[in-house]
Amino acid sequence: MKAYGKMSKEELLALQAELQARYDKLKGEGIQLDMSRGKPGTDQLDLSAPMLDVLNSKSAFKGVNNIDVRNYGLMDGIDEAKELFAELMECPKDHVMVYGNSSLSVMYDLISKAMVHGICGSTPWCKLDKVKFLCPVPGYDRHFAITESFGIEMISIPIDENGPDMDLVEQYVNNDPAVKGIWNIPKYSNPTGVVYSDEVVRRFAGLRPAADDFRIYWDNAYAVHHVYMEDKAQILNIADECEKAGNPHMYYELCSTSKITFPGAGVAALITSPENIADIKKTVTIQTIGYDKVNQLRHVMFFKNAAGVNAHMEKHAAILRPKFDAVLDCLEKELGGLEIGSWIKPRGGYFIAFETLEGCAKRVVALCREAGVVMTPAGSTYPYKRDDADTSIRIAPTCPTPKELTKACAVFVLCVKLASVEKYLTKMA
Repeated sequence: MKAYGKMSKEELLALQAELQARYDKLKGEGIQLDMSRGKPGTDQLDLSAPMLDVLNSKSAFKGVNNIDVRNYGLMDGIDEAKELFAELMECPKDHVMVYGNSSLSVMYDLISKAMVHGICGSTPWCKLDKVKFLCPVPGYDRHFAITESFGIEMISIPIDENGPDMDLVEQYVNNDPAVKGIWNIPKYSNPTGVVYSDEVVRRFAGLRPAADDFRIYWDNAYAVHHVYMEDKAQILNIADECEKAGNPHMYYELCSTSKITFPGAGVAALITSPENIADIKKTVTIQTIGYDKVNQLRHVMFFKNAAGVNAHMEKHAAILRPKFDAVLDCLEKELGGLEIGSWIKPRGGYFIAFETLEGCAKRVVALCREAGVVMTPAGSTYPYKRDDADTSIRIAPTCPTPKELTKACAVFVLCVKLASVEKYLTKMA
């Protein structure tokens, strides 16, 4: 079939009638599928079930320093967990602080602390006239929700195959003291799957912020989440690069085991300078007397080291690859050459980013919902959920079963086609 933009009005009307009939039939099938979040599937969660057996009522519950992990103490995490994350993220152990199950809650706490108490002695943000944050787009909706909840002004920064537009980032960061941070998912970015280039990482590390309390929020959520094991992405280490550039305190790197073991019962870690950790501890010691050290020990016993984590991730990749391939194959087969959408083949992570014709994303998502397939609301990948071009859709292929995914893909491509025909006919009216 030729590209929709090259069809006559009569051809488009005939195509619309055909697509509408197929859509009406699909709606009558009672489909109920939720693809709105990037959740691991049941088969992935089953991979970590043996971890629940490494501790039992007869276990010693003692770590290397002979402290009972069931009790209070070690607010910044057990040594074994620090060592595991240090090896995995390639940083010194004294740069690691281990938390509970969610890196998102750590990021929220970091922003909350900056608002109320300031960073390393700086003026609390709540006492400033204006606080701004840079937001690479398309990006992670929950990042944007955090800064929006505190009334922080968010500025969209375009992202391409190499990462954010660093000319724009440098212009804002180096000249505006109101700019206090920038969100990042540097590897297998959510939702685009983009991997930051070496040049981009070095330019981040070399920033010369106008604000002393500016921080790079480096959410390395997908550091080991490869889909194609023969094509693993590598990025420069932000900690090393910031050290080389003379900015050892400028970054907060986040990671967790949420999509490695159990999203609801993982372990999160913050990697940053010892000075930053000391500053963070001042408020964390008031907030908690300690995170779940039993779970930290359980993870260490299960994985033992970074090699154990990497071996585990190969099992995840074996489950995820067929799902990603199924979606990508469907997109190419059904939409290739029609010039009504574009997408990127990610090498890892949990999402596939899809770009519709301008003004069609919300319509596609609405059509999918009417047909029984729930997707992330269009616009969610932008600050304030405002995608002015209305083109960005996030596809989350990980949770459905292969059979469900096949059905969901059929619904999605049909909705893209129908919305695109409507768009062209509207332009001809």
